[in-house]
Amino acid sequence: MTFRIGLLVFPDIMQLDMTGPHEVFTKMPETEVLLVWKSLDPVRAGDGLRLLPDATFADCPQLDLICVPGGAGMNALLTDEETLGFLRRQSEGARYVTSVCTGSLVLGAAGLLKGKRSACHWMSRDMLERFGAIPDAARVVKDGKFISGGGVTAGIDFALAVAAELLGEETAKAIQLAIEYDPAPPFDAGSPDRAGAEIEQAARDAASARQAERLAAVEKAAARL
Repeated sequence: MTFRIGLLVFPDIMQLDMTGPHEVFTKMPETEVLLVWKSLDPVRAGDGLRLLPDATFADCPQLDLICVPGGAGMNALLTDEETLGFLRRQSEGARYVTSVCTGSLVLGAAGLLKGKRSACHWMSRDMLERFGAIPDAARVVKDGKFISGGGVTAGIDFALAVAAELLGEETAKAIQLAIEYDPAPPFDAGSPDRAGAEIEQAARDAASARQAERLAAVEKAAARL
């Protein structure tokens, strides 16, 4: 039987949150991968890449796995009842409810993460507490049927973990080799503790307006639960 995966797309999505897992999921046998949004109109990602949805909320079939990526555009989703309602409906029948980066905040806003451990981008991880979730700094976090990846590039690790869960480690390893996922970054600065205080502060300063907007949206969404 075909395993059906739905990846939420939305304006100003961080496309790598979605395209990393998409590359892994499309390598899985007997798997259908759909991009899902409110309409079939092209969606413009935060970096300008245009994404073409395959299904709308109205006609999307029941998914076996629903995944919510992150990015600046997820701020608006925190109080978007149409999106939150879709996630709630899908989560009832889905085998797995998942997220990458700040997508976990959207699941939290939908009321799906109360008492659950979840990953998130390091800069927004503590915001999960507003939704009754338990922030976890691990790169991939599994709590029952909820699986989450940390920030951006963790989406690939997350998807490989899903592949291993469904198909076994050997298949997941074969997919990893097929996409030559063999990270060896030129700098050891991928987390705040290794980047150092000065670089961390520069990153926080650059994102301060977006983070303030996100926190306000999180608090508004949390008040509605």
